[in-house]
Amino acid sequence: MGWCDDPKSQYYNKLIKFPFNFSSESLYRKDNIYDLILVLDFNSNPIKKNRGSAIFIHIANKNFSPTKGCIAIKKYELKRLIKYLNKNSKVNII
Repeated sequence: MGWCDDPKSQYYNKLIKFPFNFSSESLYRKDNIYDLILVLDFNSNPIKKNRGSAIFIHIANKNFSPTKGCIAIKKYELKRLIKYLNKNSKVNII
């Protein structure tokens, strides 16, 4: 599984399966930061090309190195957050 980040693709800012012919980010990583992800509803309805893709809340690296536009938190905090969310939840980033 992956996430398309290529504005030339009709699947831009969407979940995809590999093999895939456009630029994308694999959701399977050795560092395990994508073991749990929350996909934020950014640029998804409607999707606008070059506006941003793959904006997630995910597990932080042990050294909390910066992300490429996502929000990274400790695994136990993400698990705790997930307990409070449902399909109608809204996450406000302030």
